[in-house]
Amino acid sequence: MTQPSLQPSMSPGFLLWRTTLRWQRAVVAALRPLRLTHVQFVLLASAWWLTRVAGEKPTQKRLAEHAATDPMMTSQVLRTLETMGLIKRAPSPDDGRARRLSVTKRGLALAQRSIAVVEAVDNEFFATAGPRAAVLRILNRLADESA
Repeated sequence: MTQPSLQPSMSPGFLLWRTTLRWQRAVVAALRPLRLTHVQFVLLASAWWLTRVAGEKPTQKRLAEHAATDPMMTSQVLRTLETMGLIKRAPSPDDGRARRLSVTKRGLALAQRSIAVVEAVDNEFFATAGPRAAVLRILNRLADESA
């Protein structure tokens, strides 16, 4: 059994926690003028990516899987995005319980604008961590649930 670290600066989990909080604060501040919360941004951007880039007609369940979000919370946030006129939800022809998603014109414009804003935050925030390719390699390895 390994000894617990007596120094927070030697604890990868603690450092990741602090880093994540710092990054989230920067993203939240950048999204505030666009009137989007962080989770609204993640789901809108993910819906945009799945529908416009990947060419899918995703369900709410597929979106939750893609974004790694809780399905119930995803449903609640999508209702809000629908009320805001950014997303449309329609019954799936394959499963009456499922909802297919599409991004409205207004949602498309806001998704693209907010992605640019968050990418700028990411570029600035992660610049000190080293070359982008190396940072992405490490983050992909850490995010890989099959590892």
